[in-house]
Amino acid sequence: MIIRTEFPYPTAHEDVRIPMPDGVELYARIWRPVTDEPVPALLEYVPYRLTDWTAPRDWQRHPWYAGHGYASVRVDVRGHGCSGGNPGDEYDARELTDGIAVVQWLAEQEWCTGSVGMFGISWGGSNSLQIAALAPPALKAVVTVCSTDDRYDNDVHYMGGSVLAVDMHAWAATMLAFAARPPDPLFAGEGWRGQWLARLESVEPLIHTWLAHQTRDDYWRHGSVCEDYPAIGAAVLAVGGWHDPYRDTVLRLVSHLPAERVRGLIGPWSHQYPDRGLPPGPSIGFLQETLRWWDHWLKGTDNGVMDEPLLRSWISESHPPATSYEVLPGRWVGDAEWPSPAVTPVTYALQGAPVAIASPQHTGLDAGRFFPFGNSADLPPDQREEDAKSACFEFPVGRGPVEVLGRARVTARLRMDVPYGQVVARLCDVAPDGSSTLVTRGALNLSARLGRDKAVPWPVGAYEDVVFELNGIGHCFAAGHRIRLALSSAYWPWIWPRAGSEAGWTLDPAGSSLVLPVRSADPEDRGGIAFEPPEQSEPLGVSYPATLDEPRPQRLVVRDVARGRWRLEVDPRYGGTRVYPDGLEYGEEALEVYEIDSADPLSARTRSDWRIRLHRPELAWDVRVETRSEVSCDEGGFLTSNELVCREGEEVVFHRTWERRLPRAAG
Repeated sequence: MIIRTEFPYPTAHEDVRIPMPDGVELYARIWRPVTDEPVPALLEYVPYRLTDWTAPRDWQRHPWYAGHGYASVRVDVRGHGCSGGNPGDEYDARELTDGIAVVQWLAEQEWCTGSVGMFGISWGGSNSLQIAALAPPALKAVVTVCSTDDRYDNDVHYMGGSVLAVDMHAWAATMLAFAARPPDPLFAGEGWRGQWLARLESVEPLIHTWLAHQTRDDYWRHGSVCEDYPAIGAAVLAVGGWHDPYRDTVLRLVSHLPAERVRGLIGPWSHQYPDRGLPPGPSIGFLQETLRWWDHWLKGTDNGVMDEPLLRSWISESHPPATSYEVLPGRWVGDAEWPSPAVTPVTYALQGAPVAIASPQHTGLDAGRFFPFGNSADLPPDQREEDAKSACFEFPVGRGPVEVLGRARVTARLRMDVPYGQVVARLCDVAPDGSSTLVTRGALNLSARLGRDKAVPWPVGAYEDVVFELNGIGHCFAAGHRIRLALSSAYWPWIWPRAGSEAGWTLDPAGSSLVLPVRSADPEDRGGIAFEPPEQSEPLGVSYPATLDEPRPQRLVVRDVARGRWRLEVDPRYGGTRVYPDGLEYGEEALEVYEIDSADPLSARTRSDWRIRLHRPELAWDVRVETRSEVSCDEGGFLTSNELVCREGEEVVFHRTWERRLPRAAG
């Protein structure tokens, strides 16, 4: 990592409040180049608190952009941080309307040329796309990283029409804790407490809304730019990582947007900006790459950025299974079109007699983290235990390697003796020593086989063909290895099971197949694509106090042999305890628990606990937020329980519990 301390422009920053049409003010931090000339503005717009939670990340990039001649602006969404108003649902109409108002306000400032770009990762990448689809005139370009174009089937809520137990609940619980954090009196002033209490009265666990919409209805269509790609008028640089669950958005954007204003980039990365140096690498000079994008679209510089291939992708080589990789072996390739004429669908027919599959309910404990963040236990370990609980079909790799780029497709001829179930497909790279590395996967709720917008029970006792795609991947299976397709009827805790699904299904290989997107080798790929080394501006200077306590495992699996019960404990490790240069002491502790009995889908339950402390000794300010969130199920519905306790010093200033039962209509 290169730390830049000298730039073409000196910089300065200030905190401001941006007025919304309804009178609410959003809190913003603006880094600007010191110049008399107006400059374009760049906007990052998320709910994650610019005064503390994202401050270290913000200081890596916003001053860097300012030093290169841009006003770089970080704004907290309404109801979060020091912004006014109350928190709402993710990407709700109010958030997007506010975003348009912020873009317009920036364009109207005397220091701005009137041209605005938006960028962000995850939430910020997604709302950048959504605001671009609403086409505010000043928004000329977007850089969207690890974002979704489909809120239903490519987000944290549902996968293949099934409830994502692993992250729908965990993220709803996280946002309950995050939304309950108070404004910081150092920035919000004396009115922070009244603002906090008003905010707390409006907080509602998002799990209630998300579980109330179990098929792809109008709720999920809102904000899903896949509903109308042509509505996006801004130029889009779409960026993803093969270890991020949102990477298929990049493939769809380069396929559906006009080639003259879109480019795609997919590396080996997790759910992180590609310059941060977090596993898996290699990292790249991402800020330099985006600067080329901004210079072209916001300053009119002819710098050749649109001469790059439509899609630049990392192709990983075969590698042993591990839960973390500092750097993956592989190379960059470029495709001028997508779908690419260099990629050919190759069909691998399944062989053998019909096979009955009733996977144990704990199949999936080795799935790894849904959102890998670069921690040491994030990625899936050796898949041999998971493979043993699945129906496996293997295809030997001959003398030459098999390189795939894109989304594999599975056709499965199934028979079920119950109306509900799911099928999960994993594509693995099996080495000569027998180790099994997960390459990619996909899932289908069998009641969603005719479309995600409806739930159609399976005709009991009948065979049907179902077709579904796996998540996109760039991978090269080495000569002498085996390509393994593993099919299971359970995948906990990613997929929430349903009563009756323990019966599984019967697969007829004679009508089943795997289609791989095989990319032909191109000698021009080798060495043709390169990036500068990563660089950032000076770090903020946050310190992380040492603790005498032994850190608990990031992922711990506990088996109760007598009861047949399995327990997965996850420490998400978003940030822990840190001390900021302005004196803020921020403490954060979270634990997620997933439990299930190997033979009983109705035993599934999740729990998430959060504890957050914000302390300013010089202001005698000490507040705590504690949450407990649980979800379980019975035959007819989901049972949710949430509790929120907030303290100022030792005084409990807010305490509320929510108990809901939400009918299981699909999912």
